[in-house]
Amino acid sequence: MTTAAATVPTCSGAMAGADLGVTLVHEHLFVTDPELDACLPHPEWDEERAVAAAVTQLEHLHALGVRTVVDLTVPGLGRNVARVRRVADQVPVNIVVATGYYRTALAPFFALNGPGLLVDGPDPLVELFLGDIENGIEGSGIRAGMIKIASDAGGVTPDVARVFAAAAVAHRRTGVPITTHSHSPSRGGLAQQDLLSDLGVPLDRVVIGHAGDSTEPGYVRRLADRGSWLGFDRFGMTHMQSDEARIRTLLDLLHAGYTDQLLLSHDAAVFSRITPPSWRAAHAPRWRMDTLHRAVLPRLRADGVDEATLTRLMVDNPRRLLTGEARSAISGGIGAGG
Repeated sequence: MTTAAATVPTCSGAMAGADLGVTLVHEHLFVTDPELDACLPHPEWDEERAVAAAVTQLEHLHALGVRTVVDLTVPGLGRNVARVRRVADQVPVNIVVATGYYRTALAPFFALNGPGLLVDGPDPLVELFLGDIENGIEGSGIRAGMIKIASDAGGVTPDVARVFAAAAVAHRRTGVPITTHSHSPSRGGLAQQDLLSDLGVPLDRVVIGHAGDSTEPGYVRRLADRGSWLGFDRFGMTHMQSDEARIRTLLDLLHAGYTDQLLLSHDAAVFSRITPPSWRAAHAPRWRMDTLHRAVLPRLRADGVDEATLTRLMVDNPRRLLTGEARSAISGGIGAGG
């Protein structure tokens, strides 16, 4: 494995980690389904309006102090880097894009092409991930800064295991961090850790995504004790868990000294075909990229979290994740500073 560089690839070119600033590490701009979109267009989708809405939202985030957004939209969620670049060219916020595969069942091409399969040969998943990281995505020259993979309630199936194995190869070669979609109700992050560790991935380079959905302190502490980052990355997504529950678990971990392993974000989207704008407005109105700054960070301050700790959560931790910088030697809970 090569050592992760001190710079991070963005849509606007490589950026020094020190310049990333306040960072949202798990968001989406546009979640689509190109094949379905062609066959059954969604009535709420209009590309020009969506791009304009994304520009407006990111300008709003910049005014709130956000400087970098990580877009974890990967194949399986309709990734379109040319569209994201259109947004990036118009806003002062840095956008980091990702490689990976967001499905728990492989598409027919991947199911039949690869080592020992019908069309025997190298694993095209590895080719995809490495190409996105080393050469750029979709011929754009924009390199991926994260690897996004997923398991869900069904656990580590053979298809999931193959995607994780390809991600491990890409990580070992490039040092790019891995972030997961995990299923907290089934404690799915533990199986993810087992598999990635067996594949030679240091768990301090892995984010267990959606760990903040859990209300089991023992589960989330066990994930942290094994070295992984914990994604408290669904603030505003109250149909999955209340923000109040997320905040209680987060405060428990802060008090217990896990500050340097926590990452805050929303998993929100400007447009998602899966949960379109009209549905979100009716059922999840706070599921937006500004909920942390509008509601959660003020609440944490009211509960005694000092500014130094918030800086560690919103600036230092994302930078360390994305650059591979060692975690802070300073430990401790709320008020420890550093």
